[in-house]
Amino acid sequence: MTDTQMGAAPDAPRRYPCPGCGADLVFDPKGGQLKCPYCGRTEEIPQSADAVNELSYEAYLVPRPDQMHALTANALEVQCSGCGSIVTFEPPDVAGECPFCGAKIVAQPRSADPLVAPSGVLPFQHTQRQATESIKQWLGSRWFAPNALKAQARQEAIQGVYLPFWTYDSHTTSHYTGERGEHYWETETYTETNSEGKSETKTRQVQKTRWWPASGVVARWFDDVTVPATASVSRPRLDSLEPWGLDQVRPYDPRFLSGYKAQRYQVSLPEGFEIAKGMMAGAIRSDVNSDIGGDEQRIHNIATSYSGITFKHLLMPVWLTAYRYHDKVYQVMVNARTGEVQGDRPYSFWKIFFTVLLGIAILLLIYAAAQGQSH
Repeated sequence: MTDTQMGAAPDAPRRYPCPGCGADLVFDPKGGQLKCPYCGRTEEIPQSADAVNELSYEAYLVPRPDQMHALTANALEVQCSGCGSIVTFEPPDVAGECPFCGAKIVAQPRSADPLVAPSGVLPFQHTQRQATESIKQWLGSRWFAPNALKAQARQEAIQGVYLPFWTYDSHTTSHYTGERGEHYWETETYTETNSEGKSETKTRQVQKTRWWPASGVVARWFDDVTVPATASVSRPRLDSLEPWGLDQVRPYDPRFLSGYKAQRYQVSLPEGFEIAKGMMAGAIRSDVNSDIGGDEQRIHNIATSYSGITFKHLLMPVWLTAYRYHDKVYQVMVNARTGEVQGDRPYSFWKIFFTVLLGIAILLLIYAAAQGQSH
């Protein structure tokens, strides 16, 4: 992988005018190109021969001004007063409703602040219409969903948003201490009472474990440990949306954002790496258990050092809708690459209540019919 010290600054014209009618081109997931929503003219996004840059973690712990850039040349951003999310968009798009909590955004947009520029972007592949159909199918399998949720299965209620992620590469060296357990068998004598009430002496084989001290060093290379850099979406939900298909990530080009919103990262680069360490810990622990060997293992301590750390800032595509129900926010999201749907939903008290009543009524009818046949 390429290990560069600095990402390339996003370089974009102020807008992407249609060569046919002059309207603004937007990215079309179906064709993977820019498309005019009015006259249908298309424009290819050139395939870059460059690799998606891996950046030096140490060099970006305290980013210099020349390492910070806006997502696009004329990006605007606005902060939602409801959930605090900062959403970036490009004219002629408008702030509208917050895709994360459904609140109407009333704050005045301003020029986007610079940030660690994305290394790559995973373009939208599923269209808004496809996402709407996926949500409708998901809703069809959700009994007792309130009508407020079903109202969100409207195409205009679903917004396309690029969510920020960090990926980390690192070499780890882990020194450990513990114990190796080796099984052995002993013959044990015991007494039991037989069916005639007499005591009998018997023997049986009992497994026991002999423990020996163990220590050593294990090493591993981690590639693309992926950490969501958003706090506006449930991390377990995002984990359930995987896989993303990182092998399809394209070098960052602001044209992929045309017509879509993007979220500014809420998890800093160092905070993300601390989360990544926790994700690496399970594999390291498994390596230690294998290295200790034996039949059982006890781990007393693992001290891990990290070296050769690089990272990427990536933008991943989701279709997202959010609504409030009884003062609580519920989200439904679609992986815009695979169509996988994940979401939260409340339960309608009245639907459950009337369903229970219907069930009781059916049981009473069955009981009445059975009583009538017995007479």
